Amino acid sequence: MKLNYTFNTLVWINRSKAKNGIAPIYIRITIDGKRVEISTGKSVAIEKWSSEGQNVKGNNDEARTINQFIRLMIGQIEKIHLNISHQNIVPTVFMIKQELLNKEDNRKQKQKTILEAISYHNLKMKEKVEIGLISKNTLVRYTMVKSKAEKFIKQRYYVEDLELAALKLSFITEFEHYLLTNDKLQTNSAHKYIKNIKTVINMAIGLDWIQVNPFTQFRCSYTNPDREILNQQEINEVMNKDLKVPRLIKIRDIFIFCCYTGFAYSDVRSFERNSVMVGLDGEYWLSTNRQKTGIKESVPLLPKALEIIEKYKNDAYCIRKNKLLPVNSNQKFNEYLKEIGILCKINKKLTSHIARHTFATTITLANGVPIETVSSMLGHTSIRTTQIYAKVVEQKVSDDMKKLREKLDSHFSISKAI
Repeated sequence: MKLNYTFNTLVWINRSKAKNGIAPIYIRITIDGKRVEISTGKSVAIEKWSSEGQNVKGNNDEARTINQFIRLMIGQIEKIHLNISHQNIVPTVFMIKQELLNKEDNRKQKQKTILEAISYHNLKMKEKVEIGLISKNTLVRYTMVKSKAEKFIKQRYYVEDLELAALKLSFITEFEHYLLTNDKLQTNSAHKYIKNIKTVINMAIGLDWIQVNPFTQFRCSYTNPDREILNQQEINEVMNKDLKVPRLIKIRDIFIFCCYTGFAYSDVRSFERNSVMVGLDGEYWLSTNRQKTGIKESVPLLPKALEIIEKYKNDAYCIRKNKLLPVNSNQKFNEYLKEIGILCKINKKLTSHIARHTFATTITLANGVPIETVSSMLGHTSIRTTQIYAKVVEQKVSDDMKKLREKLDSHFSISKAI
């Protein structure tokens, strides 16, 4: 039986719902003058929309992705329309809309998205944080990864999320560009976030949410940055400066303690009053599992570090909070360090982490401590990591060459005598 009715579709943008020049894309289904409108979930800049062609102008990734999605939706609508009409039933717009939405719901249940994958990864990571397997700082980084990915997807693709199956190499390439230009990150920082994304994708492969990693060909790089350190003269200047303000004196002492132990600010802040232990060698030691990596870091205490611990053993704050040292918030700590640097006329930006670099170089390597020993004290799993922190200072090079020069002069003198 031949059915007589009119059926057509129209793809259009809803300018009344536009925000900042970006309008949502809708599909209108009309049967015998009755119509319904369905949101595609996509949006586009108004000037990029072709009303005549009912598509996004251009041939870039954004245009191709949205146009392909629209074609798929139109194809589904037409298929639903034919299936109903072949049953000798005059379809209504509401039948088609309901069937389309049911198919969309089923599809969404099967297809995982990139943000869903990150959320799932972070949930599992949170459970590991709660039992102490990983540090809170690692979870914070992955939380930031999700936030940055959300903003990037909205800005680049004009959608809320992207299915894992739709991801291509261009996604991660564009994400890198976004981090470098929009967030103004250095390449090292940007690539750390990308490594995190690749970790999530590998998890998704293991869960059979996606078959292959679309980002395999993207190679993350790392450039060794210039590490700021203090030389011994600058350390002495800070130690011996006659500071009149009590708060600055405490901050100075904690900074010097870090210089002579290599512990990061977060680790020093966590030490309790009974943290100091006597090692097998009969000397005093401090040990901790680093908050950043969870790797054990053990350091024998040098006289200057022991002197500072002794100075604050009866400090009111330390007793009340059961802390080894009176450590303030990181924000205030660095703020006061800057003030100390100015008073000491040191033309370097003093931070809590510069002390760790100083320990690795000026205090240890420059005084002949083997790099393997330094690596162990810093809690590194690889000497290559230590080499990034512990560049050899000019004084060490000068001293070594002086010894070589004297040795060669001695051999030369003996040769002449013979």
